[in-house]
Amino acid sequence: QVQLVESGGGLVQAGGSLRLSCVASGRTFSSHAMAWFRQALGKYRASVAAISWSGGRTVFADSVKGRFFISRDNAKNTAHLQMNSLKPEDTAVYYCAAKETIGVYTTPNLYDHWGQGTQVTVSS
Repeated sequence: QVQLVESGGGLVQAGGSLRLSCVASGRTFSSHAMAWFRQALGKYRASVAAISWSGGRTVFADSVKGRFFISRDNAKNTAHLQMNSLKPEDTAVYYCAAKETIGVYTTPNLYDHWGQGTQVTVSS
């Protein structure tokens, strides 16, 4: 069983940066792909970025390419989402998720473990 806890959300002005962290419990973190999703008010949960178990492969939503970066540290059971040049449309609750797999997926239903979410609000 993997438990995930996100942190790092908050209120930031447009153009600013935030770094989200996701700390995982359990000894099998390194065998899990990790992903970040976000859900804005009244919208479906959408993929933001995903990273393979080794960190060798990453996938980004078109809306965040070049602004957001995903990374992981298997020794610390931690994944990060660095968010730069934030826009008001990035406002959402951000969730990290994990799936034991060698692949990388961007579909929420494929992930088995979820954090509680952290609010990111970008003011204009």
